[in-house]
Amino acid sequence: MPGAAPNAPVAAIADAPPAGASQIDPARLAAARITVDHVFPVGTYARLLGGPLGKLMDGMMGGVGRLPLGDLAAICGAKPEDVAKMPKATLDDIMAIYDPAYHQRMTVAMHAMMGEMGGLFEQIEPGIRDGLVRAYAIRFSLDQLDDINRFFDTPSGAAYAANAAQIGMDPAVMAKMQGVVPLLMKRMPDIMKKIQADTAALPKPRKWSDMTADEHHKLALLFGESEEQLARQAARKEKAAGK
Repeated sequence: MPGAAPNAPVAAIADAPPAGASQIDPARLAAARITVDHVFPVGTYARLLGGPLGKLMDGMMGGVGRLPLGDLAAICGAKPEDVAKMPKATLDDIMAIYDPAYHQRMTVAMHAMMGEMGGLFEQIEPGIRDGLVRAYAIRFSLDQLDDINRFFDTPSGAAYAANAAQIGMDPAVMAKMQGVVPLLMKRMPDIMKKIQADTAALPKPRKWSDMTADEHHKLALLFGESEEQLARQAARKEKAAGK
């Protein structure tokens, strides 16, 4: 069928039966499917992408823009001594000059991406739901699943189930999560020192000049570039690093 090939891997994920599902008591699987119908009904991803997740992503983008450049560099793994030399300006400060429409551009791009992701998640959601069914059937006995489902049949249970998939994205929760960033920034220098200490005994990454001709050839095939191009790129990187 024309156009079917690009989506084949996604369709395969959605249609594939959960691994080992045949080994689980069919009664438990049936009860678990009722549970999943309550807590993760069909269309859950569409509701998340159209509401809480979209707002969460908008909030995250806004928060990133307000972080000093040094904090962003630290999150990306920059050395503490390099972070200390960086200016206190924020990404918002800089982009206000470079691109006055920066925030609108990022918002439009994010919403466009979320819209496209909706179609993808619609395809993989059946497979995710099947995986959840198997997980519930493995983790809970038939009696427990029946108890859970009886609770979901009550008004209080139905109210809980309707919010189960998105409660973690509630503004009250996310407001507390934002407090993690300052704590992370405070700990980052010690974290980086710990990482450096734990990896100190490992061999250093190899340079182009350390590799054999056969390895050069293999890398060129993997990257889809010529050995000469890779050699030039490696030379530029080594020169920039002062090696």
